[in-house]
Amino acid sequence: MPLRQYAYFALFSQHTSADDMTSQLGITPDEVTVRGSRFTEPTVVPVNHSWMIVCRESSLRVDEQITRVLDRLQPHTDRIGDLTGQLARTGGGALLQLVRYFNDTGQTYPDTDAPNLLGWHLDRKVLDFLSATGAELDIDEYDMSGAADTK
Repeated sequence: MPLRQYAYFALFSQHTSADDMTSQLGITPDEVTVRGSRFTEPTVVPVNHSWMIVCRESSLRVDEQITRVLDRLQPHTDRIGDLTGQLARTGGGALLQLVRYFNDTGQTYPDTDAPNLLGWHLDRKVLDFLSATGAELDIDEYDMSGAADTK
């Protein structure tokens, strides 16, 4: 089954910019969004600024992608937890996001000798990090076969 997936850790806020988050953490993000940058008309404004560390290595299982992301973040757990607390006071926060697209025939996939990408788990190290930083876990799964859009 064709499968495309990626994982990322994000800090988000309506008031604190990604640049300010970078300054406070001392970590350069892989991707950012800027509140108000997605749309110019009508007057739709994205809800949040966001700061993200991302793994899009399609040959890895989701738990391996998570490990790649957290290996970069864990040395900064205390600072991330402090910033998440600050962001949460004004409606922001942190999350670990997993996104998976099943039957995505428009994508290139790893060789058939690649490991099965369907199975994954969260180990104690990941759960401890989520707890220490006050982050949520969000998992989105989409069936791209054209049948019914499911999440």
